[in-house]
Amino acid sequence: MKQRMNLAQLDPAAYKAMRGLEEYMAQSELDILLKELIKIRASQINGCAYCIEMHALKARENKETEKRIYAISAWRESPLFSEEERAALQLTDELTRLGEEGVKDETYDQAVSIFGEKKLAQIIMQIITINGWNRFAVSTRMTHKS
Repeated sequence: MKQRMNLAQLDPAAYKAMRGLEEYMAQSELDILLKELIKIRASQINGCAYCIEMHALKARENKETEKRIYAISAWRESPLFSEEERAALQLTDELTRLGEEGVKDETYDQAVSIFGEKKLAQIIMQIITINGWNRFAVSTRMTHKS
């Protein structure tokens, strides 16, 4: 598969705006491994190989286990994830696959009870940010250098 375009070179202002979201997320109080779980899961749903590879590597660098990385795609059936992680992954699934129903009240209520509103706002922004990056990478067919 050949990269279609280098959007960062063609429209640096758009890339800078996306980087701004990423810089905001880097300053959030969310745990790095929770961020990477969210990024990997949304990227799996969106079929973004570029982002899956990048965030699996970052998760490993931050001491995430191979076993848990492999289990993210089947997180509902896996006993490897905490209640907090499961709530974030459920929200990631629903917000990434945003349909007519949107995010279920049950999902939102559970997440706010676990995280509180401020942390939940940061989780929502993390999900929005990775979905933006996924669309950036998939539409332009970004690939890693081998």
